[in-house]
Amino acid sequence: MSQASKQFEATLHERLKQSDLFRVYQDAFRTATGLPLRLVGADPDDWCLDSEAVNRSPFCEKLNLCKSACHACIDTNKRLLDEASVNGPSSCHCFAGLTASAVPVKIGVTVIGYLKTGQVFSRTPNESDFTTLLGSLGRKTMDKATEKTLHDAYFQTRSVEPERYNSMITLLQSFADQLSHQAESLAIIEEGSEPAAIAKARRYIHAHLDESLPLGTVAHEAGLSESHFCRLFKEATGLTLTDYVNRCRIGWAKKELLKPEKRVSEIAFEVGYQSLSQFNRSFARIVGSSPTTWRRERFTEV
Repeated sequence: MSQASKQFEATLHERLKQSDLFRVYQDAFRTATGLPLRLVGADPDDWCLDSEAVNRSPFCEKLNLCKSACHACIDTNKRLLDEASVNGPSSCHCFAGLTASAVPVKIGVTVIGYLKTGQVFSRTPNESDFTTLLGSLGRKTMDKATEKTLHDAYFQTRSVEPERYNSMITLLQSFADQLSHQAESLAIIEEGSEPAAIAKARRYIHAHLDESLPLGTVAHEAGLSESHFCRLFKEATGLTLTDYVNRCRIGWAKKELLKPEKRVSEIAFEVGYQSLSQFNRSFARIVGSSPTTWRRERFTEV
C-alpha cells in the first residue's frame, strides 16, 4: 500500500472517530453494556493501552503498569486484529483469561479501523485462576502490596455470559456496517472539511439549542431547500436533524444533571424541551435510563 493510501485511510479513520455518529453510539454502548468501546486504526502497531479508559477492566489498568504484561497484551491485540481483518468479527482470550473482540470497519474491501471491546471474563474467576495467573506474571519477584492490588482488581473485573456477550458483538457488527456507510460518505467530502452549509447549520443549532428548531428554519439558515438539506446533513453527520438536535440537548442535560441543586423539570425546559415527558422519553431512548436514575448513579459513583 502506498504512503498516500495509508495517510488517506488514517485520516478517514480519525474523521470517523470524531463523527457524531460514532460518539453517540459509543456513549450508548458503554452505558447499556458497561463495556469499553474504541474505534482503533487499521494498523495494530498504532494501538495504545493508555487510550479510551472508560469502562476498562480495573485489572487491565493495573497490568498496564507491568511491562511484561503490556507486551503480552499488545501481542494478543495484534493477533486479534490480524484474525478480524481476514475472518470478520473475532474474539480471543489473553493470558489473563479476559475476552477481547474486534469488528472490522471497511470502505469497500479495505479495513480502515476496528471496533474493539471486551476486557471481561466469560465466567466468574476463582482463587485458583488467580494463583495460576500470578505464576505467569512472576510471583516470586512481586511484593505483597502489588499482589493484593492485582488480586482486588482481578475480582472487580466483570464477567459476562458467552451468550449475552455474543449478542453484544452482533450489535457491534450492525454498527460497523453503519460506520462503513458513513466512511463512504466522508470519503466523498473533501478531507478535513464538511460542506459550508452544514457547518453553518450546526453553528446555528448550537447557538439556539434551547429554542424550537424546525427543519424549515435550519434549512433556511443553511441556504438550502429542505430536501437538499436533509440529504446533505445526514451524509455529513450520520444523523437526521431531529436526532442530532435531541442528542445535543441530552448531552447538555447530562452536564446540568451533575448540578444537584437543579430540578429535572427545570433542566428539561432549559435545554429546549417543551415538556418534561418529552425530555424523559428522549433521555431514556438515547441514554438507556431516566434522567433521575442516571443522576443518582453518577452521584453514587462519586
